[in-house]
Amino acid sequence: MSRIGRMPVVVPDGVSVSVDNNNLVTVSGKLGTLSQVVDKLIKVEVKNNEVILTRPNDQSETKAKHGLYRMLVHNMVEGVSNGFKKTLVINGVGYRASKQGNKVVLNLGFSHPVEVEEEEGIKLECPDATTVVVSGISKEKVGQFAARVRGLRPVEPYHAYGIRYDNEVVIRKVGKVSGKK
Repeated sequence: MSRIGRMPVVVPDGVSVSVDNNNLVTVSGKLGTLSQVVDKLIKVEVKNNEVILTRPNDQSETKAKHGLYRMLVHNMVEGVSNGFKKTLVINGVGYRASKQGNKVVLNLGFSHPVEVEEEEGIKLECPDATTVVVSGISKEKVGQFAARVRGLRPVEPYHAYGIRYDNEVVIRKVGKVSGKK
């Protein structure tokens, strides 16, 4: 992680980064504002449209924190300028999704439809009946919300029915075979 920590975070136009005395990094952009408290071991500086994080020593714990906080700041800058999105694909007979107001109604083979409401900082879209797009400025919130929706009906390996990410590979299992030899 120390190599990642050494790379400066480039701040694009339209994004502002500020650091206060308590090591609170605040990033503001066209999509919103995010804040993160950085450990006291890591020194954060903003110079020439770059955020530079430095560490005082080469202990393994300090190196790990260096890389961690550099990536967190990078994700905040990326989130307020471009945003993050995860696409979920629904597969199954009669499985579908529809957007109703600020919630998505999922028919997943249960005896009842499952309703998932948008949270603060999360936007849900249904471009078609088998796709749900989760988007927002916080990579952590988007990933956690998408994982929670995916957990409503995980993919089963025999027919691949369920909810999966669009780039997820489902390894299918072979069903039962007759006993003739």
